Amino acid sequence: MKYVDLSLPLENDDAWSPWWARNRVTYQGHRFGAFVIRFFFGAKKQHLKTGLGWANENIALSTHGTTHMDAPWHYGPECEGKPAKTIDQVPLEWCHGPGVVLDIRHVDSNSAATLEDITSALDAINHSLSAGEIVLIRTGNDQKWGSRDYYSSGPGVSAAATSWLIDQGVKVMGIDAWGWDAPLATQAKNARDSDRSDVFWAAHYVGVEKEYCHMERLANLDQLPSNGFTVCAFPLKVKNGSAGPARVVAMIDEALP
Repeated sequence: MKYVDLSLPLENDDAWSPWWARNRVTYQGHRFGAFVIRFFFGAKKQHLKTGLGWANENIALSTHGTTHMDAPWHYGPECEGKPAKTIDQVPLEWCHGPGVVLDIRHVDSNSAATLEDITSALDAINHSLSAGEIVLIRTGNDQKWGSRDYYSSGPGVSAAATSWLIDQGVKVMGIDAWGWDAPLATQAKNARDSDRSDVFWAAHYVGVEKEYCHMERLANLDQLPSNGFTVCAFPLKVKNGSAGPARVVAMIDEALP
């Protein structure tokens, strides 16, 4: 079995992330651990086998601040006329299943993949979707991780394409870009210019009418075959959360032809 990590690292990113999207990891080393042990429990250096204590990290982040899964609650308080599921209510069986990679790298970075783009990508790999499959959208945008461009470029997936994927029985989908829709600034400009309410965050708002989850900030989709692998994507169980950070992993059975 081969394992491919589809998650970005959780690290201090203030050198390149905009202020509203930063993560912070505070590292406490082994010497600090020894100090804590002595301060709280009175055990001194000579009482510790290595003379050192434990290492520890404190993390401050948004539930959307790293590789994560969005719950229906993220899109709105109701879904399909009922209270929307929070991330701790998302069924675990949604989070594990056969994976399919669709390549949309040809789509303009300020746009969203159309339904035709998605069906053409499926045709290119000669695959028909089945209920329970987890669809991963490859944009190549993970290569921009570590730069400001990562947060301002796409492409994303359109509302029509998202709706169609759900209709095929896909409950979880994901993308290797910062967001599922086209870049936020582009969406906002188009919404202002058209004075319409169905432009900004259009694919996310599909989740108000049709129940689904999507993952954002995936990575390494270029290391996967188009299908024939399994995705494991269990989010942290954040009570009443709109999303949960996730360690997303693909498993490829190398014994298969």
